[in-house]
Amino acid sequence: MGPGIVHYLPIVTTILAFPFAAVLVRRWQARRSGPHLLWWAAGVAMYGLGTLTEATVTLFGWSPGIFRAWYISGALLGGAPLAQGTVYLLLDRRTANRLSAVLLTAIAAASILVLLTPIDAGLAEAHRLSGDVIVWSWIRWTTPFINLYAFIFLVGGAAYSALRFRGMPEARNRVIGNGLIAIGALLPAIGGTATKMGQVEVLYVTELVGLLLIWWGFWWNTRADAPSVTVGSTPGP
Repeated sequence: MGPGIVHYLPIVTTILAFPFAAVLVRRWQARRSGPHLLWWAAGVAMYGLGTLTEATVTLFGWSPGIFRAWYISGALLGGAPLAQGTVYLLLDRRTANRLSAVLLTAIAAASILVLLTPIDAGLAEAHRLSGDVIVWSWIRWTTPFINLYAFIFLVGGAAYSALRFRGMPEARNRVIGNGLIAIGALLPAIGGTATKMGQVEVLYVTELVGLLLIWWGFWWNTRADAPSVTVGSTPGP
């Protein structure tokens, strides 16, 4: 069976992800205000790399190399760098640096295992991706810990920031922006859960909508006509 319309959605997501990453890099270049924007840029770029592997499978079919790239860029790196950018805003620099070291070590170790595991190509589908092909199935238990970390700091951090500015009329843009970021970050997590149940098409939809909401939230947080606020740090400056 050939790919359906939904299987082409990652192409659109990829086309959007890399310009968004470029926007974040340019903002960092303009501000030189810390590493959070670079972490976000790296996170969006990895997000785009993950959807690029999905698009490649849709267009050209499954292969072991593309699968491994998808698992590393999507399951392991899909949200963690974005979350780490928020860590640098919410926590002090020393703590954030230590958490970065732990996170990168965990991702590197898991990635090595993904590269080393045998792949059962007999379980692969021509135009769909699934972790079921991993022979060392216990590797898949490493991703929930990394994704839980990403969920806590990315979704939780954005939600916390939205609540923190609630009730401040001059910070309405921050409430809206961080609310959108929280929802946008939550959607791919829902899609990832659906993928584990064999519904990768749900992931393709949530990835696209999630990226659009995150970018929209970033726009609200950084819009030129928004009043400045000085109460703490929040994602999106």
